[in-house]
Amino acid sequence: PLDLFEEGSVTNMFTSIVGNVFGFKALRALRLEDLRIPTSYTKTFQGPPHGIQVERDKLNKYGRPLLGCTIKPKLGLSAKNYGRAVYECLRGGLDFTKDDENVNSQPFMRWRDRFLFCAEALYKAQAETGEIKGHYLNATAGTCEEMIKRAQCARELGAPIVMHDYLTGGFTANTTLAHYCRDNGLLLHIHRAMHAVIDRQKNHGMHFRVLAKALRMSGGDHIHAGTVVGKLEGEREMTLGFIDLLRDDYIKQDRSRGIFFTQDWVSMPGVIPVASGGIHVWHMPALTEIFGDDSVLQFGGGTLGHPWGNAPGAVANRVALEACVQARNEGRNLAREGA
Repeated sequence: PLDLFEEGSVTNMFTSIVGNVFGFKALRALRLEDLRIPTSYTKTFQGPPHGIQVERDKLNKYGRPLLGCTIKPKLGLSAKNYGRAVYECLRGGLDFTKDDENVNSQPFMRWRDRFLFCAEALYKAQAETGEIKGHYLNATAGTCEEMIKRAQCARELGAPIVMHDYLTGGFTANTTLAHYCRDNGLLLHIHRAMHAVIDRQKNHGMHFRVLAKALRMSGGDHIHAGTVVGKLEGEREMTLGFIDLLRDDYIKQDRSRGIFFTQDWVSMPGVIPVASGGIHVWHMPALTEIFGDDSVLQFGGGTLGHPWGNAPGAVANRVALEACVQARNEGRNLAREGA
């Protein structure tokens, strides 16, 4: 019965469902493939701070996937040079740039310095392109108090979006940040660092679709969801299954796509899936076909590895995306014609 669970607490839900049972010595291995969240329990969660439609309205961008880029090298740049890379990518045509999940507040680049230089890059790129730009400022920290302090700083600088590592940071911290983001008009990008520790083994742990459902309840506007075509693992049908679980309001049972139960989200906002990891412009036709418009396509090395530099790399991605979207809108078959 519902009374056994605390309302609005993913932490308590997982404590109850997977807390002890995985440690029983009678079990050689155990895997949680899926779970159905009852509508009465779903209604106790706030869910994503804003959701897909509100994000599009805030950014004033419609009819195409959004483009992102993880700034590389992930560690070692000074705040000034980091901001310069952010500016070049955004000026070239990307919608977002991203702090790597490892970038928190290290001796070579403290978080406040990074936030300031990234905000400067944002405003400069916005002024030059006439588009709204964002940089996922990583608010992940050692304590919830410090995390909220970083999110507050991002809000005061006028940044539109912050970022959190929801598995390493924990569900309590994530839900706290999601509530703060809704109250203060910030979008929330979620990175899934550490997910493979839990979901990689086929006979033990839990499938990522369970973690994806938990994230939608805990709160996040974007989440990394694999690429199908890049360097990180992910089967096509299974990936498309949990992408539907993230985006749609009502998902029918479909075992061929790994959806074991019909799930009704009772109007909870959707989460935008992020394709990231080893992808580049050559994958663009496949990505636009697989992920559709409500997605973020994120090219790190695929942007910054361009032989002419960061801004031309960003231009290449934007041109490829616009071309693929136009071809699709004209009725051409991207899967067959491809690159």
